[in-house]
Amino acid sequence: MVQELHQLLMDREDTCHRTCFSLKFNGITLDNFSELKNVENLKEGSEIKVVEENYSVREARLHVRHVRELLHSTDYIDAYNGTDCSSLSYVNVITDGDVSAEVSNSATSSGNSTPDSPTANGTTDMSVIKSMSNGDNIAKRKKHARSLEQLIESVDCTPPDYVMPSAKDRLLSPMHPASKEPKPQQCLKMLTMSIWNPPPGNRKLRGDLLYLYTVTAEQKRFHITASARGFYVNQSDMEVFNPKPAAGTHMTHSLIDLLGQISPHFKRTFVALNKRRFSRHPFERIATPFQVHSWSAPAFDHMVDHVRAEDLFSSRLLLEEHIPGQQTRDWNEELAATRELPRSTLPERLLRERAMFKVHSDFVTAASRGAMMVIDGNVMAINPGDPPNMRMFIWNNIFFSLGFDVRDHYKDFGGNYAAFYAPGSDLVGVKAYNMLDIPGLHTLGTAIIDYRGYRVTAQSIIPGILEREQEQSVVYGSIDFGKTAQSNEKYAELLSKTTKQLHIFPHEIKSGEDEKSVELFSSLECKGIIGNDQRHYILDLLKTYPADVNFLPMEKETLPTECIQLGFPKQHRHKLPTLRPELVEAFVDHLYVRFMRHCAAQIVSLKTKSALDKPRIEATKTNDEKETNIPTNSEQLTQWQQEAVRSACVLVGSYSSTEFDIRFNPDVFSPGVKHECSSEEIEKQKQLIKDAARFLITHQIPTFIKDCLEHSAMPVDGASLTDVLHERGIGVRYLGKILQLITETPALNHIYRIGVAEIVLRSVKHIIRPYLQQVNQSSISSAVSHFLNCFLSSFPSPKPILPEEELISNKKKKKARKNRVQIGTSSAGTPWHFLTPESLWNQIQNEALEYYDFAFDLESVDDFIEKYSIQKMSLMRRFSIIIGIQLLVRDYNLDSKHKPSFCDEDILNLYPVIKHSSPRASDGYQFYQSAQAKVQQGYLKEGFELFSEALNLFNNVYGAIHWEIAACYRHIARLNYMMGEHSDATANQQKAVILSERVLGIDHFTTITDFVSLALYCFAQCKISASLKLLYRARYLLLGVHGCDHPEIALLDSNIGLVLHGVQEYDLSLRFLDEALKINMKYHGSKSLKAAISHHLVARAYSCKGEFRQALQHEKETYKLYRAQLGDEHEKTKESGECLRHLTQQAVTLQRTMNEIYKNGSSATIPPLQITPPSMHSVLDLMNVINGIIFIPLSPKDLETLRKEVKRQQDDNQKLIALATKTTTNATTAMSVQQLKEVDTPLD
Repeated sequence: MVQELHQLLMDREDTCHRTCFSLKFNGITLDNFSELKNVENLKEGSEIKVVEENYSVREARLHVRHVRELLHSTDYIDAYNGTDCSSLSYVNVITDGDVSAEVSNSATSSGNSTPDSPTANGTTDMSVIKSMSNGDNIAKRKKHARSLEQLIESVDCTPPDYVMPSAKDRLLSPMHPASKEPKPQQCLKMLTMSIWNPPPGNRKLRGDLLYLYTVTAEQKRFHITASARGFYVNQSDMEVFNPKPAAGTHMTHSLIDLLGQISPHFKRTFVALNKRRFSRHPFERIATPFQVHSWSAPAFDHMVDHVRAEDLFSSRLLLEEHIPGQQTRDWNEELAATRELPRSTLPERLLRERAMFKVHSDFVTAASRGAMMVIDGNVMAINPGDPPNMRMFIWNNIFFSLGFDVRDHYKDFGGNYAAFYAPGSDLVGVKAYNMLDIPGLHTLGTAIIDYRGYRVTAQSIIPGILEREQEQSVVYGSIDFGKTAQSNEKYAELLSKTTKQLHIFPHEIKSGEDEKSVELFSSLECKGIIGNDQRHYILDLLKTYPADVNFLPMEKETLPTECIQLGFPKQHRHKLPTLRPELVEAFVDHLYVRFMRHCAAQIVSLKTKSALDKPRIEATKTNDEKETNIPTNSEQLTQWQQEAVRSACVLVGSYSSTEFDIRFNPDVFSPGVKHECSSEEIEKQKQLIKDAARFLITHQIPTFIKDCLEHSAMPVDGASLTDVLHERGIGVRYLGKILQLITETPALNHIYRIGVAEIVLRSVKHIIRPYLQQVNQSSISSAVSHFLNCFLSSFPSPKPILPEEELISNKKKKKARKNRVQIGTSSAGTPWHFLTPESLWNQIQNEALEYYDFAFDLESVDDFIEKYSIQKMSLMRRFSIIIGIQLLVRDYNLDSKHKPSFCDEDILNLYPVIKHSSPRASDGYQFYQSAQAKVQQGYLKEGFELFSEALNLFNNVYGAIHWEIAACYRHIARLNYMMGEHSDATANQQKAVILSERVLGIDHFTTITDFVSLALYCFAQCKISASLKLLYRARYLLLGVHGCDHPEIALLDSNIGLVLHGVQEYDLSLRFLDEALKINMKYHGSKSLKAAISHHLVARAYSCKGEFRQALQHEKETYKLYRAQLGDEHEKTKESGECLRHLTQQAVTLQRTMNEIYKNGSSATIPPLQITPPSMHSVLDLMNVINGIIFIPLSPKDLETLRKEVKRQQDDNQKLIALATKTTTNATTAMSVQQLKEVDTPLD
């Protein structure tokens, strides 16, 4: 598009300071929203001219804002403050640009390579040596060896003390590393709006748009006029207004050019600043679609910023007052209109999804800002006469409500607890219906914002809903929990299209006193409202999925035995718990497998019975009977299939008797709802939901535990544990029960620790919400720091500093605190400053027992840390993230018993924690899934092409920055590496790391794993320094996230140990390899293959040091484990045996030498020991193995045979499915089930 070309010019180094221009071709101005391919006569080699245009007030303000962005483009101020969708990325700071640097050809050239070679594109010395003959290339070999030795000697391998295996202290200061580049000089002292704004009427008629005031680095002060033709210095000062141009000044179209004229320092420093800006990776400069906040930030100076000041005191958002015809955006219209865009072709779908995503991201940004203004008291309520908890707000055409039970709406369902939980369930329903994307059916734009202890629900406003009462608006559903309900023909038509994919049972209920029959195609709570725009909206989707009966005790209802044995049903705080959509899909898949097996068994049984009965029937028939009514084989098979399908449908409780179709009645457990169907049918519907609850207990939870034991699920903190549970449909409220099941399993100690910490932190989250709600604005930092001291500090008696005490003397301050304590002991209420560590931990114990059914008896954080071996740093990090607290970066002494660990200066900010349902690029995601399938089948090149196409489609919808784009780059980099394209792998993985840092967080677990992959690819290119820095960074982050006792630490330590081994730092290498061996033996078992390879790595390090006895001991363990696990004939066993013989010979030689020395003294002849330094090739091969990359040499014939076998197995599976479903239409259902299952599955 022409607009993209416009943006490209603004991003170029030489034209970045120009904003107000147009593009002309053949004298015709190009429309910004037209596509270049549609421009007449435009072809390759054509010339498009850039023409400067006159400014308007809007363009002038945008230009000044752009100048401000350029001046701040190399600092992280906006990222620390969480503004303008800026976020942090440190990968290039950590590596000092070594990732992008080129290494010398002599160190990396390796001759020809093949896609199957693990050292393709030249990575190591061995790849070169193998390609050389022994006679002709000795000189080249020596030259290469010298260059490699120089490369190794130039690498600083010393790890920081805080990442060493022996390090106990967890420091926060390295979290935000400072760049080694000199800090750029400040271009300007000040640039702000002048006090003479706005221009008077006579000056407006002369073209004045606005006035600026600047102070240069030379301490010169200027007033600048922004006119229609450009910028110039006027003669005004702080006391006299004189808009005439100053003597000797010139008008420039760009403010940057004018500042360069009046300030030589600005001209010089801006050039340097611009070069530094463009030396950064482009992904570091582009705004993210959603704001990412950092839980920690360094201290920085608060500078003058007129744009920041203007945004604060303006009621407008992101200059939206310049949209034609309106001052605030009609979010509902935009969200609905973008969904109604055409979608029949790929270009139309891309345009539609791009518009949907852009509007949604803007809505979430506006909702976040509005929610903060609501809680901060900057928006007037629409019902100011009601109590504060019942107030509602409208700002920027967004409706805001608080998470409290207004007018006892949830009185019978848990009151405020239910009101707080309901928006989250409603968002799940919104996501489900948005995913189906039924034409004509609309949901509300919804975002949930948790800020300062309050939950704020932000929703777009249905046209006309504020003009009439709710009773008049709702045309479908119930507003009184089922006492009365109504239906609508159009809603019935629209919602009936969703029931099959959402597994909703269409049901009839009795409404009102006359018990009129009303048919519903959704939950009773779902309400349908026709807006003034004649669109059909649905809202209150909190019961889209069936109830979780394990947490819903009811009279006369008995759960399955397996649930009762685990203590269910358990009384919950509210009566709104529902099963997760992932569980519903997993349960349906489980029933589908039963359905298919039963069908196949029935057909086989009927066929066998028919074969046995045929001779007997034939013998009793007459000749005439034999000639007539003889069914054909196809007719008989069809009859068997139909009979088998009917039997299987009854078995699994299918909604239909002729096809597999599982549906749940969302209102079957709703109190007060009368159904039209028989009691027997009601019991069937209830039993199906009870079976789903039993399936969670008997299948999903054991599957989760099994996956953790097999290390296919590897959570490292509460967030990743929550994701793993949710992927299997398990709610976090089951965490206490899961921990009871794994308490006595040593191999799951890390899961147990993470689970206990998550229960404690979520309990603390429940406690701090009402705690913060009672704190006034001036005391927030003191209240939060006091709470942190009570929660994490070892100081026994922290006392907060109240704001009113800041201005009095120390003597009076002590007296005031003493009086406050005396008052607090007799006070009936409990203000926030009376909180103590003992009372807080007592509340935590009660909350954990009541909500999660997890009991522990501890009185302080030190007792908790000692019993469960959980580090305080991890608790502090996770607590800050889930509450939305930004802490000052410094090394906190959380174990001090002499003074509090936190003060109010450590609380830099509180930021919102946002939940929303983001649109997805459907076509790109389909390509992504197809690419994964191709790679799994061994078609790497085809998979690479599909990933590349998915990346292109994602870019078209999301822009350059998105987590799904990061996943694409991650897979492409892995394929590049596997096909020998190491430089491309490094470049693509670098992009993945930057994107992960920016959209997930600098210490997110996915970011950490991306660091490890990038380190591997860098090592393959002989970028050893960058590889070590990345691995050290990954280990530091993982230590802060969890600690040193985790299986992922073993993987990191093995990588670090191998790289250090490769550069001949054997002592350092052994420290990390020994730690990896210890952890692998603990979590994988002393007889596992992980332990075997760790023993082998340690043996290699000892052998290179010449300590053959220890090397022999560890290699014996390796050989013993390989022999027991793999057998004598396996390649690994033979390799280990050969290594064992070599080490034995070396050990014998060494012992003879020592004996000779003892016998003959210094005159003994000492034969040379064969200690071969490690080759980079062997080190890289081992790194590939421990990182899960194994290169299997296959001939083209072997590869084709393997592919044919995979295809044959797939064809057999398809035939089995077709056999049982030939007469049904459940193939479509199965496909829909799979699609629904994969919607919420993360890309990795």
